[in-house]
Amino acid sequence: MMSAFFSVMTLAAVLHVGPAQQFKTPSAAAAGAHDGDTIEIAAGEYAGDVAVWSANKLTIRGVNGTVHLAANGKSAQQKAIWVIRGNDTTVEHIEFSGCHVPDHNGAGIRQEGRGLIVRHCRFRNNEDGILAGANPESDILVEYSEFGPNGHGDGLSHNIYIGRIRKFTFQFCYSHHANIGHLVKSRAEQNFIYYNRLADEQDGRSSYVIDLPNGGQSFIIGNIIQHGPRAENGVAVSYAAEGAKSARQELYVVNNTVVHERARGASFVRAAGPSPTVRVINNLVTGTTQMLTGPGVATNNLDTLASAIDVGKVGEFSLVPTFRYRHPLGAIARAPGEKLEIGAGSVLNKVSQ
Repeated sequence: MMSAFFSVMTLAAVLHVGPAQQFKTPSAAAAGAHDGDTIEIAAGEYAGDVAVWSANKLTIRGVNGTVHLAANGKSAQQKAIWVIRGNDTTVEHIEFSGCHVPDHNGAGIRQEGRGLIVRHCRFRNNEDGILAGANPESDILVEYSEFGPNGHGDGLSHNIYIGRIRKFTFQFCYSHHANIGHLVKSRAEQNFIYYNRLADEQDGRSSYVIDLPNGGQSFIIGNIIQHGPRAENGVAVSYAAEGAKSARQELYVVNNTVVHERARGASFVRAAGPSPTVRVINNLVTGTTQMLTGPGVATNNLDTLASAIDVGKVGEFSLVPTFRYRHPLGAIARAPGEKLEIGAGSVLNKVSQ
């Protein structure tokens, strides 16, 4: 076992991609990559270059500026700009745009392997930004990334759509202008949606801002949420609407700042399922007085800054916010001992632009 480990480490290499490099395109590097390799892609546009990544433990990153993968009518396996089949992949500093396929699920990234980290990336004008399949052993982390506009316009494609995986973490991101789909959709067993800006702005037409269709143990903390006047659905956060199929049915919606601008049927959170644990606490919400539809408890919302409460802890997970989102794609740590106010602490953020 030890000799196999050192063999893999010895074989790992850095592959350089660019017009003057050994590999001219990312797809050429994908064909030549081995487990553990790092692929560094020089800044520039790689139009119509699509790839299937099959090796495990790859780090794929853009260097020295913006790397733009413009689909230009192409797709890998009629699925995505990149189909990632390997396990434990990290993708950084890449822009994915313009993927459209016959079944209307053309993604920037189609994740088929186990384990994915995406940082400092952008997904725009695809039918899905990231589309991740089911894998009960998979954890996905997405941070400091922008999604929008994405979606075919059929309500079945979204800025980001995560299948039945073990854990999904989405933090310090900006998701906006989903084309009738959702800004964030996840079927993961655990969901951690922290310190993001999730906004239709003034002309977006998303359905839900956050859709957790099978429930799960889910934490929505410290986000700036804006449901625009043209939103297709009056509900901002939907929980277990397609059946409470996850093992744990717990939803904690804490210290978010919410601007609800849809005039008809506005509701912040709608929960379904057989007696889930739902807590909606310390949120600053404008545009609706309907905090929670369905089972659960909503406390200390729509109040003054002076009346904040100790939101406490659930098992090993703290419900106390430790960051504020700072637009665009940034975060500010809360000072130790800082008094907890209602909402996301978003005085540095303008919600509608």
